[in-house]
Amino acid sequence: MGMHHYKELKIWQRSMDLVVSIYKLSAILPKNEQFGLLSQMQRCAVSVPSNIAEGAGRGSNKQFRYFLAIAMGSINELQTQVEIAFRLNYLETSNKDDLTDEMLQIYKMVLTFYKSLGNDE
Repeated sequence: MGMHHYKELKIWQRSMDLVVSIYKLSAILPKNEQFGLLSQMQRCAVSVPSNIAEGAGRGSNKQFRYFLAIAMGSINELQTQVEIAFRLNYLETSNKDDLTDEMLQIYKMVLTFYKSLGNDE
């Protein structure tokens, strides 16, 4: 299929919005988490659109699928970190629920796109 224009992909656009949400969350997390949980959450969030963009620039659907799989793994990792932040009482239930819902929606979109690419070389 060839290369995709990643900025036109809804999965990239929504995952970029998720990055912004995670960075805004940093304002409410304790300062002692700046180099721990917060830093890890930011790296995972950034990984999602970054891998979508990298995969879109690859020459085959098979390669794109590889990077989409990494993006889905990063979403799962981020969901776990949001849950940890909640269990440590750093997040209100509504914050956790909103973020979790958005991550689930993005995951489903990426998975649907992943499946649509088939196994083409």
